[in-house]
Amino acid sequence: MTTFDDREQAYENKFAHDANLNFQAEVRCNKKLGLWAAALLGKDDAEAAAYAEQIIKADLDEASHDDIIASIAADLGEKASVEEVTAKRADLLVAARKEVLEEL
Repeated sequence: MTTFDDREQAYENKFAHDANLNFQAEVRCNKKLGLWAAALLGKDDAEAAAYAEQIIKADLDEASHDDIIASIAADLGEKASVEEVTAKRADLLVAARKEVLEEL
C-alpha cells in the first residue's frame, strides 16, 4: 500500500468510528429524554422504560429529531413546550456524548 492508501484507510476508519460514537450518543440521549418525559407523565419504572424504548425506535424511523420532539411535547401537553423539550434534548445530548467518550 502507498502512503495515500494508508491515509485514505485511516480517514475511513476514523469516519466510521466517529459515526458509531455519534449513534451511541443519540440513542443514549433519546433514552434519557424518554425517561425524563415519562417521569413528568408520572409513569412507573416499567412504563418509563417502555416509553423510552418507544422514543428510541421512533427516532430511528424518523429522518428528523423535530418529529420526536413534537411528539414528546404533545404527550406532555402543558407540562413542557416544544422549546423546553428541545432544550432538554440539547442538554441530554451533551451529557450523552460525554458519557460515551468516557466509556472509551
